[in-house]
Amino acid sequence: MVASPEGPEGPDEAAEDRKPRSDEAHSAFTPPAGVEQPAAPEEDHPTSEFAIPEGVAGPEPSAEQEGSAFTTPSAYSAATSPPAFTPAFGVPMVRLSKDAPWQDRMRTMLRLPAAERPVPEQPVPEGAAGPNVPRVLDLTLRIGELLLAGGEGAEDVEAAMLAICRGYGLDRCEPGVTFTLLSITYQPSLVDAPVTANRTVRRRGTDYTRLEAVYQLLADINAEDHDVSPEEAYRRLALIRRNRHPYPGWVLTLAAGVLAGAASVLLGGDLTVFFVAALGAVLGDRLAWLCAGRGLPEFYQFLVAAMPPATLGALLTLLHADLRPSAVITGGLFALIPGRALVSAVQDGLTGFYITASARLLEVGYFFVAIVVGVLSVLYVAVQFDANLNPDGTLQPVERPVVQIVAAMVLCLTFAVLLQQSRATVWIATLNGGVAWVVYASIAVTADGSSVMATAVAAGLVGLFGQLIARYEHTSSLPYVTAAIGPLLPGSATYFGVLAIAQNNLDEGFASLAKAAALALAIAIGVNLGGELARMFMRAPGVGALRRAAKRTRGF
Repeated sequence: MVASPEGPEGPDEAAEDRKPRSDEAHSAFTPPAGVEQPAAPEEDHPTSEFAIPEGVAGPEPSAEQEGSAFTTPSAYSAATSPPAFTPAFGVPMVRLSKDAPWQDRMRTMLRLPAAERPVPEQPVPEGAAGPNVPRVLDLTLRIGELLLAGGEGAEDVEAAMLAICRGYGLDRCEPGVTFTLLSITYQPSLVDAPVTANRTVRRRGTDYTRLEAVYQLLADINAEDHDVSPEEAYRRLALIRRNRHPYPGWVLTLAAGVLAGAASVLLGGDLTVFFVAALGAVLGDRLAWLCAGRGLPEFYQFLVAAMPPATLGALLTLLHADLRPSAVITGGLFALIPGRALVSAVQDGLTGFYITASARLLEVGYFFVAIVVGVLSVLYVAVQFDANLNPDGTLQPVERPVVQIVAAMVLCLTFAVLLQQSRATVWIATLNGGVAWVVYASIAVTADGSSVMATAVAAGLVGLFGQLIARYEHTSSLPYVTAAIGPLLPGSATYFGVLAIAQNNLDEGFASLAKAAALALAIAIGVNLGGELARMFMRAPGVGALRRAAKRTRGF
Protein backbone atom coordinates (compact mmCIF):
# COMPACT_ATOMS: atom_id res chain seq x y z
CA MET A 1 0.00 0.00 0.00
CA VAL A 2 1.46 3.38 -1.02
CA ALA A 3 1.44 6.11 1.54
CA SER A 4 -0.69 9.09 0.88
CA PRO A 5 1.24 12.13 -0.40
CA GLU A 6 -0.62 14.28 2.03
CA GLY A 7 1.37 12.75 4.94
CA PRO A 8 0.19 11.66 8.35
CA GLU A 9 -1.12 15.09 9.20
CA GLY A 10 -3.96 14.79 6.78
CA PRO A 11 -4.80 16.51 3.51
CA ASP A 12 -6.01 19.76 5.06
CA GLU A 13 -2.90 20.41 7.16
CA ALA A 14 -0.48 19.49 4.35
CA ALA A 15 -2.22 21.83 1.97
CA GLU A 16 -2.07 24.54 4.55
CA ASP A 17 1.74 24.11 4.88
CA ARG A 18 2.24 24.42 1.09
CA LYS A 19 0.48 27.78 0.97
CA PRO A 20 2.79 30.78 0.75
CA ARG A 21 3.05 32.70 4.03
CA SER A 22 2.00 36.29 4.25
CA ASP A 23 4.48 39.16 4.56
CA GLU A 24 3.60 39.48 8.26
CA ALA A 25 5.25 36.08 8.87
CA HIS A 26 8.68 37.36 7.82
CA SER A 27 10.86 40.08 9.38
CA ALA A 28 12.88 42.57 7.41
CA PHE A 29 15.95 41.50 9.41
CA THR A 30 15.51 37.77 8.84
CA PRO A 31 17.95 36.43 6.18
CA PRO A 32 16.31 34.42 3.38
CA ALA A 33 16.57 30.66 3.22
CA GLY A 34 19.91 29.32 2.03
CA VAL A 35 21.92 32.25 3.44
CA GLU A 36 24.33 31.56 6.33
CA GLN A 37 22.96 32.68 9.65
CA PRO A 38 25.04 35.44 11.33
CA ALA A 39 26.40 35.09 14.87
CA ALA A 40 24.19 36.20 17.74
CA PRO A 41 24.80 39.76 18.88
CA GLU A 42 26.73 40.42 22.10
CA GLU A 43 23.63 41.71 23.85
CA ASP A 44 22.05 38.25 23.68
CA HIS A 45 24.90 36.79 25.80
CA PRO A 46 25.34 39.16 28.79
CA THR A 47 28.39 38.60 30.96
CA SER A 48 29.53 39.84 34.38
CA GLU A 49 32.85 41.02 35.73
CA PHE A 50 32.63 38.01 38.08
CA ALA A 51 32.42 35.53 35.17
CA ILE A 52 35.39 33.22 34.62
CA PRO A 53 37.37 34.24 31.48
CA GLU A 54 37.66 31.85 28.54
CA GLY A 55 40.52 29.41 28.84
CA VAL A 56 40.43 29.33 32.66
CA ALA A 57 39.03 26.19 34.24
CA GLY A 58 36.52 27.14 36.88
CA PRO A 59 35.13 24.98 39.64
CA GLU A 60 32.38 22.60 38.65
CA PRO A 61 29.29 23.50 40.71
CA SER A 62 27.81 20.49 42.38
CA ALA A 63 24.20 19.54 42.20
CA GLU A 64 23.61 20.69 45.77
CA GLN A 65 25.52 23.97 45.51
CA GLU A 66 25.29 26.28 42.57
CA GLY A 67 27.94 28.86 41.90
CA SER A 68 27.21 32.35 43.26
CA ALA A 69 28.93 35.39 44.64
CA PHE A 70 28.67 33.90 48.15
CA THR A 71 30.11 30.48 47.26
CA THR A 72 33.46 29.72 48.90
CA PRO A 73 36.19 29.70 46.20
CA SER A 74 37.70 26.29 45.50
CA ALA A 75 41.22 27.45 46.31
CA TYR A 76 40.21 29.10 49.62
CA SER A 77 41.43 27.83 52.97
CA ALA A 78 40.61 29.37 56.35
CA ALA A 79 44.09 28.43 57.63
CA THR A 80 45.78 30.55 54.94
CA SER A 81 43.21 33.34 54.92
CA PRO A 82 44.35 36.95 55.34
CA PRO A 83 44.47 38.14 58.94
CA ALA A 84 41.61 40.62 58.62
CA PHE A 85 39.06 42.00 56.20
CA THR A 86 39.86 45.44 54.81
CA PRO A 87 36.76 47.49 53.98
CA ALA A 88 36.64 49.85 51.03
CA PHE A 89 37.13 52.96 53.17
CA GLY A 90 40.22 51.50 54.84
CA VAL A 91 40.98 50.59 58.44
CA PRO A 92 42.56 53.14 60.79
CA MET A 93 45.81 52.11 62.41
CA VAL A 94 45.14 51.03 65.99
CA ARG A 95 47.93 49.86 68.25
CA LEU A 96 47.28 48.77 71.79
CA SER A 97 49.87 49.58 74.39
CA LYS A 98 51.21 46.45 76.05
CA ASP A 99 51.85 48.41 79.25
CA ALA A 100 48.14 49.06 79.78
CA PRO A 101 46.13 46.55 81.84
CA TRP A 102 44.38 43.91 79.79
CA GLN A 103 40.99 45.12 81.07
CA ASP A 104 41.45 48.52 79.43
CA ARG A 105 42.87 47.00 76.25
CA MET A 106 39.84 44.74 75.92
CA ARG A 107 37.48 47.62 76.68
CA THR A 108 39.10 49.49 73.81
CA MET A 109 38.52 46.49 71.55
CA LEU A 110 34.87 46.21 72.57
CA ARG A 111 34.19 49.86 71.81
CA LEU A 112 35.67 49.59 68.33
CA PRO A 113 33.62 48.23 65.40
CA ALA A 114 34.49 44.65 64.53
CA ALA A 115 36.05 45.68 61.20
CA GLU A 116 38.41 48.15 62.92
CA ARG A 117 39.76 45.90 65.66
CA PRO A 118 43.46 45.16 65.35
CA VAL A 119 44.47 41.56 64.80
CA PRO A 120 47.06 39.81 66.99
CA GLU A 121 50.58 40.88 66.16
CA GLN A 122 51.81 37.26 65.91
CA PRO A 123 49.52 35.29 63.57
CA VAL A 124 49.41 31.52 63.69
CA PRO A 125 51.93 29.94 61.27
CA GLU A 126 50.51 28.23 58.21
CA GLY A 127 51.58 24.74 59.19
CA ALA A 128 50.58 25.03 62.86
CA ALA A 129 47.35 23.53 64.12
CA GLY A 130 44.68 26.05 65.01
CA PRO A 131 42.97 26.28 68.42
CA ASN A 132 40.21 23.94 69.43
CA VAL A 133 37.33 26.36 68.85
CA PRO A 134 34.54 24.57 70.80
CA ARG A 135 36.81 23.99 73.79
CA VAL A 136 37.99 27.61 73.91
CA LEU A 137 34.43 28.92 73.63
CA ASP A 138 33.27 26.61 76.43
CA LEU A 139 36.14 27.77 78.66
CA THR A 140 35.23 31.37 77.89
CA LEU A 141 31.60 30.84 78.88
CA ARG A 142 32.49 29.05 82.12
CA ILE A 143 34.80 31.85 83.25
CA GLY A 144 32.24 34.48 82.21
CA GLU A 145 29.61 32.66 84.26
CA LEU A 146 31.73 32.91 87.41
CA LEU A 147 32.33 36.62 86.85
CA LEU A 148 28.69 37.46 86.17
CA ALA A 149 27.46 35.37 89.10
CA GLY A 150 30.00 37.11 91.35
CA GLY A 151 28.54 40.56 90.63
CA GLU A 152 30.83 41.91 87.90
CA GLY A 153 29.42 44.45 85.47
CA ALA A 154 28.38 43.34 81.99
CA GLU A 155 31.15 45.30 80.25
CA ASP A 156 33.82 43.79 82.47
CA VAL A 157 32.49 40.28 81.77
CA GLU A 158 32.53 40.92 78.01
CA ALA A 159 36.08 42.28 78.24
CA ALA A 160 37.19 39.12 80.08
CA MET A 161 35.51 36.85 77.52
CA LEU A 162 37.13 38.71 74.63
CA ALA A 163 40.52 38.54 76.37
CA ILE A 164 40.28 34.74 76.70
CA CYS A 165 39.37 34.26 73.04
CA ARG A 166 42.16 36.52 71.79
CA GLY A 167 44.60 34.89 74.17
CA TYR A 168 44.00 31.58 72.39
CA GLY A 169 44.06 32.99 68.86
CA LEU A 170 40.33 33.53 68.21
CA ASP A 171 40.41 37.16 67.18
CA ARG A 172 37.05 37.40 65.37
CA CYS A 173 34.81 36.90 68.41
CA GLU A 174 31.75 38.76 69.60
CA PRO A 175 30.73 38.21 73.25
CA GLY A 176 27.27 39.01 74.54
CA VAL A 177 26.11 39.36 78.15
CA THR A 178 22.66 39.77 79.65
CA PHE A 179 21.49 39.27 83.21
CA THR A 180 21.12 35.47 82.95
CA LEU A 181 22.56 34.55 79.53
CA LEU A 182 26.11 34.52 78.15
CA SER A 183 26.85 34.00 74.47
CA ILE A 184 29.98 33.99 72.32
CA THR A 185 30.21 33.89 68.52
CA TYR A 186 33.35 33.11 66.53
CA GLN A 187 33.56 33.51 62.76
CA PRO A 188 36.83 32.30 61.18
CA SER A 189 36.35 34.43 58.05
CA LEU A 190 33.71 36.30 56.12
CA VAL A 191 32.73 33.21 54.12
CA ASP A 192 32.86 30.61 56.91
CA ALA A 193 29.85 29.79 59.02
CA PRO A 194 30.01 31.28 62.54
CA VAL A 195 30.23 29.10 65.64
CA THR A 196 27.98 30.22 68.52
CA ALA A 197 27.76 28.93 72.08
CA ASN A 198 25.81 30.16 75.09
CA ARG A 199 25.43 29.44 78.78
CA THR A 200 22.76 30.32 81.33
CA VAL A 201 23.61 31.65 84.79
CA ARG A 202 21.40 29.67 87.16
CA ARG A 203 22.78 30.62 90.54
CA ARG A 204 24.48 33.69 91.96
CA GLY A 205 26.74 33.88 94.95
CA THR A 206 29.12 36.27 96.63
CA ASP A 207 32.68 35.05 97.01
CA TYR A 208 35.30 37.67 96.19
CA THR A 209 38.13 35.25 96.96
CA ARG A 210 36.95 33.12 94.04
CA LEU A 211 36.62 36.28 91.95
CA GLU A 212 40.23 37.23 92.65
CA ALA A 213 41.40 33.74 91.63
CA VAL A 214 39.49 34.00 88.35
CA TYR A 215 41.13 37.34 87.60
CA GLN A 216 44.54 35.85 88.35
CA LEU A 217 43.79 33.13 85.79
CA LEU A 218 42.76 35.77 83.26
CA ALA A 219 45.96 37.74 83.87
CA ASP A 220 48.07 34.60 83.28
CA ILE A 221 46.20 33.79 80.06
CA ASN A 222 46.87 37.30 78.71
CA ALA A 223 50.47 37.58 79.97
CA GLU A 224 53.31 37.05 77.49
CA ASP A 225 55.52 35.29 80.03
CA HIS A 226 52.85 32.66 80.78
CA ASP A 227 51.77 29.85 78.51
CA VAL A 228 48.46 28.60 79.89
CA SER A 229 46.99 25.90 77.67
CA PRO A 230 43.22 25.32 77.62
CA GLU A 231 43.73 22.08 79.57
CA GLU A 232 45.71 23.92 82.25
CA ALA A 233 43.04 26.64 82.37
CA TYR A 234 40.34 23.98 82.83
CA ARG A 235 42.31 22.41 85.67
CA ARG A 236 42.75 25.74 87.46
CA LEU A 237 39.10 26.60 86.91
CA ALA A 238 38.05 23.32 88.51
CA LEU A 239 40.25 24.08 91.53
CA ILE A 240 38.68 27.53 91.83
CA ARG A 241 35.20 26.03 91.85
CA ARG A 242 36.10 23.40 94.47
CA ASN A 243 37.83 25.82 96.85
CA ARG A 244 36.06 26.28 100.15
CA HIS A 245 34.99 29.70 101.36
CA PRO A 246 37.63 31.43 103.48
CA TYR A 247 35.25 31.97 106.43
CA PRO A 248 32.88 29.43 108.02
CA GLY A 249 29.19 30.08 108.57
CA TRP A 250 29.45 31.08 112.23
CA VAL A 251 32.03 33.75 111.35
CA LEU A 252 29.65 35.20 108.76
CA THR A 253 26.82 35.31 111.30
CA LEU A 254 29.07 37.01 113.85
CA ALA A 255 30.24 39.48 111.20
CA ALA A 256 26.61 40.37 110.39
CA GLY A 257 25.99 41.12 114.07
CA VAL A 258 29.11 43.25 114.48
CA LEU A 259 28.22 45.12 111.27
CA ALA A 260 24.78 46.03 112.62
CA GLY A 261 26.27 47.06 115.97
CA ALA A 262 28.89 49.27 114.32
CA ALA A 263 26.20 50.91 112.18
CA SER A 264 24.13 51.68 115.28
CA VAL A 265 27.16 53.29 116.96
CA LEU A 266 27.74 55.27 113.77
CA LEU A 267 24.23 56.71 114.22
CA GLY A 268 24.79 57.73 117.84
CA GLY A 269 24.20 54.56 119.83
CA ASP A 270 26.21 53.46 122.86
CA LEU A 271 27.62 50.07 123.88
CA THR A 272 24.21 48.70 124.95
CA VAL A 273 22.70 49.71 121.61
CA PHE A 274 25.63 47.98 119.93
CA PHE A 275 24.86 44.63 121.55
CA VAL A 276 21.09 44.88 121.01
CA ALA A 277 21.56 45.71 117.32
CA ALA A 278 24.09 42.89 116.96
CA LEU A 279 21.64 40.43 118.54
CA GLY A 280 18.88 41.47 116.15
CA ALA A 281 21.13 41.07 113.11
CA VAL A 282 22.33 37.64 114.27
CA LEU A 283 18.74 36.43 114.71
CA GLY A 284 17.82 37.80 111.30
CA ASP A 285 20.81 36.13 109.66
CA ARG A 286 19.94 32.76 111.21
CA LEU A 287 16.34 33.06 110.03
CA ALA A 288 17.54 33.88 106.54
CA TRP A 289 19.81 30.81 106.55
CA LEU A 290 16.85 28.70 107.65
CA CYS A 291 14.70 30.00 104.78
CA ALA A 292 17.53 29.41 102.32
CA GLY A 293 17.89 25.83 103.50
CA ARG A 294 14.17 25.28 102.88
CA GLY A 295 14.47 26.57 99.32
CA LEU A 296 12.58 29.85 99.76
CA PRO A 297 13.43 32.65 97.29
CA GLU A 298 15.68 35.51 98.35
CA PHE A 299 12.71 37.88 98.63
CA TYR A 300 11.43 35.99 101.69
CA GLN A 301 14.93 35.67 103.09
CA PHE A 302 15.31 39.45 103.13
CA LEU A 303 11.81 39.86 104.55
CA VAL A 304 12.41 37.62 107.59
CA ALA A 305 15.94 38.96 108.12
CA ALA A 306 14.57 42.51 108.54
CA MET A 307 12.03 41.54 111.20
CA PRO A 308 14.21 40.70 114.29
CA PRO A 309 16.02 44.10 114.42
CA ALA A 310 12.69 45.89 114.05
CA THR A 311 11.17 43.70 116.76
CA LEU A 312 13.96 44.46 119.25
CA GLY A 313 13.71 48.18 118.50
CA ALA A 314 9.95 48.12 119.09
CA LEU A 315 10.42 46.20 122.38
CA LEU A 316 12.87 48.83 123.61
CA THR A 317 10.25 51.46 122.89
CA LEU A 318 7.50 49.55 124.70
CA LEU A 319 9.78 49.03 127.72
CA HIS A 320 10.53 52.76 127.78
CA ALA A 321 14.25 52.05 127.84
CA ASP A 322 16.47 55.12 127.65
CA LEU A 323 18.12 53.92 124.46
CA ARG A 324 17.93 54.67 120.75
CA PRO A 325 15.53 52.14 119.24
CA SER A 326 15.80 53.88 115.89
CA ALA A 327 19.55 53.22 115.88
CA VAL A 328 18.90 49.54 116.63
CA ILE A 329 16.48 49.17 113.72
CA THR A 330 18.60 51.21 111.31
CA GLY A 331 21.75 49.27 112.21
CA GLY A 332 20.04 46.02 111.28
CA LEU A 333 19.13 47.42 107.86
CA PHE A 334 22.74 48.18 106.91
CA ALA A 335 23.54 44.50 106.50
CA LEU A 336 20.54 43.98 104.20
CA ILE A 337 20.59 46.88 101.73
CA PRO A 338 21.87 45.43 98.39
CA GLY A 339 24.58 47.98 97.68
CA ARG A 340 26.64 45.63 95.51
CA ALA A 341 23.76 44.85 93.15
CA LEU A 342 22.84 48.53 92.95
CA VAL A 343 26.36 49.60 91.95
CA SER A 344 26.50 46.91 89.26
CA ALA A 345 23.07 47.92 87.94
CA VAL A 346 23.96 51.58 87.55
CA GLN A 347 27.34 50.68 86.05
CA ASP A 348 25.64 48.55 83.40
CA GLY A 349 23.22 51.36 82.60
CA LEU A 350 25.97 53.95 82.25
CA THR A 351 27.99 51.70 79.94
CA GLY A 352 25.06 50.94 77.62
CA PHE A 353 23.90 47.51 78.83
CA TYR A 354 20.32 48.58 79.42
CA ILE A 355 18.71 45.14 79.49
CA THR A 356 21.10 43.89 82.16
CA ALA A 357 20.82 47.17 84.07
CA SER A 358 17.02 46.95 84.06
CA ALA A 359 17.11 43.38 85.35
CA ARG A 360 19.57 44.26 88.12
CA LEU A 361 17.51 47.30 89.16
CA LEU A 362 14.41 45.12 89.27
CA GLU A 363 16.26 42.70 91.53
CA VAL A 364 17.32 45.57 93.80
CA GLY A 365 13.73 46.78 93.84
CA TYR A 366 12.46 43.38 94.96
CA PHE A 367 15.00 43.22 97.78
CA PHE A 368 14.20 46.76 98.85
CA VAL A 369 10.48 46.01 98.92
CA ALA A 370 11.14 42.88 100.98
CA ILE A 371 13.06 44.91 103.58
CA VAL A 372 10.32 47.53 103.70
CA VAL A 373 7.59 44.91 104.10
CA GLY A 374 9.48 43.12 106.89
CA VAL A 375 10.13 46.28 108.91
CA LEU A 376 6.73 47.77 108.17
CA SER A 377 4.93 44.65 109.42
CA VAL A 378 6.66 44.87 112.80
CA LEU A 379 6.27 48.63 113.12
CA TYR A 380 2.58 48.47 112.27
CA VAL A 381 1.99 45.98 115.08
CA ALA A 382 4.09 48.13 117.45
CA VAL A 383 2.03 51.22 116.61
CA GLN A 384 -1.15 49.32 117.47
CA PHE A 385 0.33 48.76 120.96
CA ASP A 386 0.99 52.53 121.31
CA ALA A 387 4.72 52.25 120.82
CA ASN A 388 6.23 55.75 120.80
CA LEU A 389 8.51 55.37 117.80
CA ASN A 390 9.99 58.82 117.29
CA PRO A 391 12.94 59.36 114.94
CA ASP A 392 13.79 62.80 116.36
CA GLY A 393 16.56 61.44 118.57
CA THR A 394 18.28 59.80 115.66
CA LEU A 395 17.76 62.77 113.35
CA GLN A 396 19.96 64.90 115.59
CA PRO A 397 23.56 64.19 114.54
CA VAL A 398 25.95 63.23 117.29
CA GLU A 399 29.49 64.45 116.64
CA ARG A 400 31.93 61.84 117.94
CA PRO A 401 34.60 61.91 115.23
CA VAL A 402 36.99 59.30 116.63
CA VAL A 403 34.26 56.85 117.69
CA GLN A 404 32.41 57.21 114.39
CA ILE A 405 35.55 56.76 112.28
CA VAL A 406 36.39 53.57 114.21
CA ALA A 407 32.79 52.37 113.85
CA ALA A 408 32.86 53.06 110.10
CA MET A 409 36.07 51.07 109.66
CA VAL A 410 34.68 48.16 111.73
CA LEU A 411 31.57 48.23 109.54
CA CYS A 412 33.71 48.01 106.38
CA LEU A 413 35.82 45.21 107.84
CA THR A 414 32.80 43.06 108.71
CA PHE A 415 31.20 43.86 105.35
CA ALA A 416 34.35 42.55 103.63
CA VAL A 417 34.13 39.35 105.68
CA LEU A 418 30.51 38.87 104.58
CA LEU A 419 31.63 39.26 100.96
CA GLN A 420 34.16 36.41 101.47
CA GLN A 421 37.14 38.59 100.62
CA SER A 422 40.67 37.36 101.05
CA ARG A 423 42.53 38.55 104.12
CA ALA A 424 44.97 40.53 101.96
CA THR A 425 42.21 42.81 100.64
CA VAL A 426 40.16 43.26 103.82
CA TRP A 427 42.41 45.88 105.37
CA ILE A 428 42.59 47.90 102.11
CA ALA A 429 38.79 48.00 101.87
CA THR A 430 38.66 48.99 105.55
CA LEU A 431 40.98 51.95 105.04
CA ASN A 432 39.12 52.99 101.89
CA GLY A 433 35.83 52.99 103.80
CA GLY A 434 37.33 55.02 106.65
CA VAL A 435 38.50 57.71 104.22
CA ALA A 436 35.06 57.73 102.59
CA TRP A 437 33.34 58.31 105.94
CA VAL A 438 35.72 61.15 106.85
CA VAL A 439 34.93 62.89 103.54
CA TYR A 440 31.19 62.36 103.98
CA ALA A 441 31.12 63.61 107.56
CA SER A 442 33.22 66.64 106.66
CA ILE A 443 30.72 67.74 104.02
CA ALA A 444 27.39 66.61 105.50
CA VAL A 445 28.00 67.12 109.26
CA THR A 446 30.82 69.60 109.77
CA ALA A 447 30.07 71.84 106.78
CA ASP A 448 26.28 71.20 107.01
CA GLY A 449 26.13 70.42 103.29
CA SER A 450 23.85 68.26 101.22
CA SER A 451 23.89 64.60 102.20
CA VAL A 452 23.35 63.53 98.59
CA MET A 453 26.33 65.57 97.38
CA ALA A 454 28.48 64.34 100.27
CA THR A 455 27.54 60.75 99.46
CA ALA A 456 28.40 61.19 95.78
CA VAL A 457 31.80 62.76 96.54
CA ALA A 458 32.72 60.08 99.08
CA ALA A 459 31.59 57.29 96.72
CA GLY A 460 33.61 58.86 93.91
CA LEU A 461 36.76 58.68 96.03
CA VAL A 462 35.96 55.06 96.87
CA GLY A 463 35.64 54.21 93.19
CA LEU A 464 38.81 56.15 92.30
CA PHE A 465 41.02 54.49 94.91
CA GLY A 466 39.47 51.08 94.32
CA GLN A 467 40.07 51.23 90.58
CA LEU A 468 43.67 52.39 90.99
CA ILE A 469 44.45 49.58 93.45
CA ALA A 470 42.71 47.02 91.25
CA ARG A 471 44.75 48.01 88.19
CA TYR A 472 47.94 47.87 90.24
CA GLU A 473 47.07 44.39 91.47
CA HIS A 474 45.62 43.29 88.06
CA THR A 475 42.37 42.16 89.65
CA SER A 476 38.75 43.21 90.05
CA SER A 477 37.83 46.48 91.74
CA LEU A 478 34.82 44.99 93.58
CA PRO A 479 36.79 43.77 96.67
CA TYR A 480 38.14 47.29 97.20
CA VAL A 481 34.89 49.16 96.48
CA THR A 482 31.83 47.19 97.65
CA ALA A 483 32.74 46.94 101.33
CA ALA A 484 34.03 50.52 101.42
CA ILE A 485 30.61 51.98 100.55
CA GLY A 486 29.02 50.29 103.57
CA PRO A 487 28.97 53.40 105.84
CA LEU A 488 27.32 55.41 103.04
CA LEU A 489 24.30 53.14 102.57
CA PRO A 490 20.94 54.88 103.16
CA GLY A 491 19.79 52.91 106.19
CA SER A 492 18.43 55.90 108.13
CA ALA A 493 16.40 57.29 105.24
CA THR A 494 14.90 53.86 104.60
CA TYR A 495 13.85 53.42 108.24
CA PHE A 496 12.38 56.91 108.52
CA GLY A 497 10.31 56.35 105.39
CA VAL A 498 8.97 53.02 106.63
CA LEU A 499 8.20 54.50 110.07
CA ALA A 500 6.30 57.42 108.56
CA ILE A 501 4.21 55.05 106.45
CA ALA A 502 3.45 52.94 109.54
CA GLN A 503 2.29 56.11 111.34
CA ASN A 504 0.03 56.94 108.35
CA ASN A 505 2.22 59.88 107.23
CA LEU A 506 2.32 58.78 103.61
CA ASP A 507 3.70 61.99 102.09
CA GLU A 508 6.56 62.16 104.56
CA GLY A 509 7.23 58.44 104.21
CA PHE A 510 7.43 58.40 100.43
CA ALA A 511 9.59 61.54 100.50
CA SER A 512 12.03 59.79 102.82
CA LEU A 513 12.07 56.67 100.63
CA ALA A 514 12.72 58.88 97.59
CA LYS A 515 15.68 60.38 99.48
CA ALA A 516 16.95 56.88 100.18
CA ALA A 517 16.74 56.08 96.46
CA ALA A 518 18.59 59.31 95.64
CA LEU A 519 21.36 58.43 98.09
CA ALA A 520 21.65 54.95 96.62
CA LEU A 521 21.93 56.33 93.08
CA ALA A 522 24.51 58.87 94.28
CA ILE A 523 26.61 56.00 95.64
CA ALA A 524 26.41 54.02 92.42
CA ILE A 525 27.08 56.97 90.10
CA GLY A 526 29.92 58.20 92.29
CA VAL A 527 31.61 54.79 92.29
CA ASN A 528 31.32 54.52 88.51
CA LEU A 529 32.59 58.06 87.95
CA GLY A 530 35.55 57.44 90.23
CA GLY A 531 36.45 54.34 88.21
CA GLU A 532 36.30 56.27 84.95
CA LEU A 533 38.50 59.02 86.38
CA ALA A 534 41.02 56.39 87.44
CA ARG A 535 41.25 55.13 83.86
CA MET A 536 41.77 58.69 82.62
CA PHE A 537 44.83 59.04 84.85
CA MET A 538 46.42 55.91 83.41
CA ARG A 539 48.36 55.50 80.21
CA ALA A 540 46.05 55.42 77.22
CA PRO A 541 45.55 51.84 76.07
CA GLY A 542 45.23 52.77 72.40
CA VAL A 543 47.60 54.83 70.27
CA GLY A 544 45.77 56.56 67.43
CA ALA A 545 42.32 55.57 68.67
CA LEU A 546 40.50 56.65 71.78
CA ARG A 547 38.38 54.39 73.94
CA ARG A 548 35.26 55.61 72.21
CA ALA A 549 31.72 55.31 73.47
CA ALA A 550 28.40 55.87 71.74
CA LYS A 551 27.64 59.55 71.07
CA ARG A 552 24.18 60.98 70.58
CA THR A 553 22.95 64.52 70.07
CA ARG A 554 19.86 65.68 71.95
CA GLY A 555 18.47 62.19 72.27
CA PHE A 556 18.39 61.36 68.57
